[in-house]
Amino acid sequence: MAADSEPESEVFEITDFTTASEWERFISKVEEVLNDWKLIGNSLGKPLEKGVFTSGTWEEKSDEISFADFKFSVTHHYLVQESTDKEGKDEVLEDVIPQAMQDLLCMNNDFPPRAHCLVRWYGLREFVVIAPAANSDAVLSESKCNLLLSSVSIALGNTGCQVPLFVQIHHKWRRMYVGECQGPGVRTDFEMVHLRKVPNQYTHLSGLLDIFKSKIGCPLTPLPPVSIAIRFTYVLQDWQQYFWPQQPPDIDALVGGEVGGLEFGKLPFGACEDPISELHLATTWPHLTEGIIVDNDVYSDLDPIQAPHWSVRVRKADNPQCLLGDFVTEFFKICRRKESTDEILGRSTFEEEGREIADITHALSKLTEPAPVPIHKLSVSNMVHTAKKKIRKHRGVEESPLNNDVLNTILLFLFPDAASEKPLDGTSSTDNNNPPSESEEYNLYNQFKSAPSDSLTYKLALCLCMINLYHGGLKGVAHLWQEFVLEMRFRWENNFLIPGLASGPPDLRCCLLHQKLQMLNCCIERKKARDEGRKTNTSDNVTNTYPGDAGKAGDQLGPDNLKDTDKEKGEVGKSWDSWSDSEEEFFECLSDTEELKGNGQEGGKKGGPKEMANLKPEGRLIQHGKLTLLHNGEPLYIPVTQEPAPMTEDLLEEQSEVLAKLGTSAEGAHLRARMQSACLLSDMESFKVLHYLAVQKPADLARHLLPCVIHAAVLKVKEEESLENISSVKKIIKQMISHSSKVLHFPNPEDKKLEEIIHQITNVEAIIARARSLKAKFGTERCEQEEEKEDLERFVSCLLEQPEVLVIGAGRGHAGRIIHKLFVNAQRAAAMAPAEEELKRTGSPEERRQNSVSDFPPPAGRELILRSTVPRPAPYSRALPQRMYSVLTREDFRLAGAFSSDTSFF
Repeated sequence: MAADSEPESEVFEITDFTTASEWERFISKVEEVLNDWKLIGNSLGKPLEKGVFTSGTWEEKSDEISFADFKFSVTHHYLVQESTDKEGKDEVLEDVIPQAMQDLLCMNNDFPPRAHCLVRWYGLREFVVIAPAANSDAVLSESKCNLLLSSVSIALGNTGCQVPLFVQIHHKWRRMYVGECQGPGVRTDFEMVHLRKVPNQYTHLSGLLDIFKSKIGCPLTPLPPVSIAIRFTYVLQDWQQYFWPQQPPDIDALVGGEVGGLEFGKLPFGACEDPISELHLATTWPHLTEGIIVDNDVYSDLDPIQAPHWSVRVRKADNPQCLLGDFVTEFFKICRRKESTDEILGRSTFEEEGREIADITHALSKLTEPAPVPIHKLSVSNMVHTAKKKIRKHRGVEESPLNNDVLNTILLFLFPDAASEKPLDGTSSTDNNNPPSESEEYNLYNQFKSAPSDSLTYKLALCLCMINLYHGGLKGVAHLWQEFVLEMRFRWENNFLIPGLASGPPDLRCCLLHQKLQMLNCCIERKKARDEGRKTNTSDNVTNTYPGDAGKAGDQLGPDNLKDTDKEKGEVGKSWDSWSDSEEEFFECLSDTEELKGNGQEGGKKGGPKEMANLKPEGRLIQHGKLTLLHNGEPLYIPVTQEPAPMTEDLLEEQSEVLAKLGTSAEGAHLRARMQSACLLSDMESFKVLHYLAVQKPADLARHLLPCVIHAAVLKVKEEESLENISSVKKIIKQMISHSSKVLHFPNPEDKKLEEIIHQITNVEAIIARARSLKAKFGTERCEQEEEKEDLERFVSCLLEQPEVLVIGAGRGHAGRIIHKLFVNAQRAAAMAPAEEELKRTGSPEERRQNSVSDFPPPAGRELILRSTVPRPAPYSRALPQRMYSVLTREDFRLAGAFSSDTSFF
C-alpha cells in the first residue's frame, strides 16, 4: 500500500497566471460603471445653442469604486438635451469624430458665467470624473497619476466609450485634472499646468500663441490660422459717492429716549451696510484671428472701451446685516432664555405689602378674627399701588430699564383710550379703521395663528421687539410686560374694557395670549354688566343681585337669573375661597328655587288669581312667538338661560383630555354630563387669566408672540417689495407664507424650522436692499427719458436674478456709459486726481494730460481661448480640433489644453 501511495504524494505546485491583479480589477470596475450608465458608442447630440451651458439643466450621477483599499468616486456630468432623431442615428458615419472633440471648437458658449470648471476650460457638454472619495485624500505621486491615466485609456479602449474621462490629481483645491477621449482612430489628451507665479512672457497673447503652436507641433507650413477669444475682467470695489439708499438708525438717540428715529408699531427695514460689494465688468472679444490684433509686452490693442461685448455681474456682500432680520432674530433669541421676570428685575413686584412688615402678633390676630377679611380689602387697585411701590423700592427710577418717556409713549400706543380723561367704554373694543376682513393682509393671522394686525396683541409684539433691540434688551422686555400686566389688573378692577380686542368669546384662530386677553375682556364685560345691573336694581329698591357682591365674574349669567335670599347681608364679608366652592353654589341655587316654590304655593292658597296678578314675573327673555300656556292661555316666554362659558384653547384641550379619561362607564357618563353642564366661573377665574399673565417668563412671552412678529415681518416685506416689483421676490414670499403657515400652526414649533423662516425673511430683505442699492448706483430715478429709465430698471432687475447680464451697446450704450463713469471716478479717487467733471470745467488741455489717469484698473482676470484644426502628428494625419484655455489672475496661472491626434495614420 505504501508503494502505491508514493506517486500521489509527488504532486508539484501549479501557479495560475490568469488571476486578476488589483489594477486589472480596478479597470474592470471602471468598465462596469461605463456599461451600467450606457456610455458606450457614439451618441451625437444637437449643436450647442448660445448660452445653453448656463440656461440649461445639468445633472450628475455617481458611483463608488476602489483600487485596492483606496476609494474613488466616479461621477457622470451631463447637460440634459433632447436626443436626435432616429433617422440621423442610422446614418451616423463611421469616421465621425466624438461629440466632445466637436464641442472643443464650438464658440457659442465661451466663458460661461456659471458652470463646472471643466465645462469652462474645455467647452464639454458631457464628461466623467474619477476622484478620490475622501476630501482629504489625494493622488500626488507621478507614478500613481500615470497608472490611473493608463487605466482610463484601457477602459475607454475596451468599452468603446467616446465620453471624455478625467482623473483628479493633486490636492482637490488645485482642481487639477488629466484625461482622455477616444474615438474611431482618434484620441484627445487633456493636459493641465497650474502655477502660482506666471512667467512674464506668458502674460500676453503673443507668448501664449508660442506655447500653443509648440505644443501642437504642426508639421505644415504655413500653419493654419488660430482662432482667438479673449475676455478681460475688471473689478470695481470703490463706489465713491454712489451710496446705497439706507440710512441706519441713530441708536444713541433711540436709547436716550427720543422715539422719533423709529416710530413704535413700524418695523425697520433695509441693510446696515452696502449689500453690493463689487461690480465685475467682463469685456470680451469673441472672434479674433491671429495677425489682426497685437498684444505683447510692449503694446496692446485690447482697449476695454472698444470691446464688442460687455457683460456685468455683481458680487453680493456675504450675509449683510439687515435691520428687519436683526429685529426678528434678536426677539427669537429671547425664546431660549431661562430667567423669570422676577430674576431679571429683582424680587417679586406682586408681593403683598403686609408680608414684609407683618410680625407674629399680626398673624395671631388674623387667626382669631371673628369675621373673614372683606373682599374690598383685597382690591386690585391696592395691589397695583403696592407693586409700583415695590418697583420704586427695589429699583430706583433712574435704574429702570425703560426710560419714562419711552414707557409712556409705548403705553399710549398700546392703550390709546388712556389719552382721554376717562377710558372709553364703547361697545366695540376694536379700531374703526379695520382693513376689510377678506383682504389677504388681514387674514394672514389665520394662517400664522398670530393676531389681527390692528389688535393689541400684535402691537404689543412689535413694541417688545423694538424694546429688545433698542431700549434695554431683556430687562426692558420684562419691565414693559410687568407694566402691561398692571394695566390689565387696573382695567379689571375699574371695569374698563381692553382696547384693540374683538368682542365676543376668544378667537381660537389666534395665538393663545390673544385668546387670554379676549377672555379677560369677557370677564370685565360681565363684571361691568353685573355691577351696573346691581346699581339699577338698588335704585329701584328691588333685591335681585347675586349672592355675595363678587360672585361669578367670568360666567354668562344675567343679573335677573337668581333671586337673592334674606342671607345677603351676611354674605358680604365672605372670603374668596367661599365663592369657588361649587357645592355651596349648587345648594344656594336649590334653596332659592325651593323658596320661590314655597312663595308661589302660599300665594295660591291665600290670594288666588288676584294676588298672582300682583307678582312681577322674573327671568323672561322674550315671548316665544304665538305659543300660549294650556290652562290660562297666557303667552309662553323664553327664559333667560345661561350660555356656555367662553374658553381658550388650552382649557378646551385640558377639558377634552379629562372627559376622554372618564371612560364609558355609567359613573363616567354621569360625571361627564355634570362637567359639561357646570360652566359657572367664579371671580377667582379672572384672577387666574391675570395670574397666568403675571407668571409668564420672557421666553414664554416671546414664544407666544413670535407668530405675530413673523406676521408683521411678512407684511413689511410685502409692502417693501410692492415698491420695487421684483418677480423673484414675489415667488419667495409666497413660498415663505406657505412654509410659515405649516410651521406656526403647531403648538410648539421646532427652533430649527423657526430659524428657517427667519432666514427666509432676512434673505428677501437683502434682495430688496440690493435692488435699491443698484438703482441708486445706476441712477434710475435721475433718467430724464422714460425709455432709458425702463431700460436701466430692466438691467438692474436682471443683475439681481441672473448670474451675468449682457450690456446692450457695450461701452457705448446707456448702461455702459454709466459703468465707464463709475470706473473713471474710482480710478481718479485712487490716484488722488481731480474728478473728471472738475477737469472739464477748470483744467487746460495740458493739465488734463498731466492729470490723466487710466479709465480702468489692470484687469483682475485675463482669459484666452486658442483654437485650431491641424493634422497631428504627421502631415498626412487627419486634421483634428486643438484647443488651449488660459486664465491669469493675481495669484493663479492655469493652462488647460486639449490636443487631438490621429491614431490610425501617424
